[in-house]
Amino acid sequence: MQPFVAVRPGVPPPPSARLGADGGFPAEFGPLAPLIADASVTDVFVNGAHSVWADRGAGAVPQGAIELGGRHIDETTPCVDARLHDGIRVHAVLSPVSTRGTLLSIRLPRIRRISLDDLAAAGFFADGALDLLRSLIDRRENLLITGAGGSGKTTLLSAILGAAAPTERIVAIEDVAELRVDHPHFVGLESRQANLEGAGAISLERLVREALRMRPDRLVLGECRGAEVRELLAALNTGHDGGAGTLHANSIADVPARLEALGALAAMSATAIARQAVSAIGTVLHVERRESTRVLAQTARFALDRRGRLEVVT
Repeated sequence: MQPFVAVRPGVPPPPSARLGADGGFPAEFGPLAPLIADASVTDVFVNGAHSVWADRGAGAVPQGAIELGGRHIDETTPCVDARLHDGIRVHAVLSPVSTRGTLLSIRLPRIRRISLDDLAAAGFFADGALDLLRSLIDRRENLLITGAGGSGKTTLLSAILGAAAPTERIVAIEDVAELRVDHPHFVGLESRQANLEGAGAISLERLVREALRMRPDRLVLGECRGAEVRELLAALNTGHDGGAGTLHANSIADVPARLEALGALAAMSATAIARQAVSAIGTVLHVERRESTRVLAQTARFALDRRGRLEVVT
């Protein structure tokens, strides 16, 4: 990505900042660089040339007007999702798809890898929940982390994987690599979109199958969002314990319907996805964002109801 405009001079980097290779602000972000470098910022949103918002953990707040120069992507491909250095994820939408100019959504990884103890110190766990979670990790139980967008699913998953035994080989599959895991034997695979000719795509479904050939001790799917859920559940049902994944769901009651919807994309019936999920997933961990705090709100298990459909039991 080329610079939008020159970086604003005379602004010192904040402490614990995300810095460029030369120790200064990451220049490719131009006037957004001070926000990108701020370690407290998790998301930056650009809504046209005159509206910039940043989230420092308590919700997005306006940052005032910042003039941006444009960057041409392609009129035939006006929507782009890309990963830059250090795991920074940028989603861009251009006109005419966007009705108010260039839109940027920038997801920023944490500077420091977060451990379970760090989450506990921040009030993430209720009494006894951390001990329960450590027990689940030690027993190598398969886990599904659910929650709404920005609720802390990826952060919790990263901390869980960091607590796995150092002798275990962890293989993670992600659409866009976001997991930041403090573990000596963690490897990641990232999907790839097709090029302009429609060739070269590598799907999450294929990567799950490839990961099984890499002798993982723990198989991880960063987010279940499509037909790849079939491959994940099949793998976790055939001797691959200690696995984990995340699923977008606004409440724990919504989880069965979300899994049924994903199963339908993989041509699985509601009863088929239910039986696979009950057998594969040991515990569901539901996280929520409450004002400026993220918490492990509920734990649950899957079960079959009288119709053979999936339900959660808390």
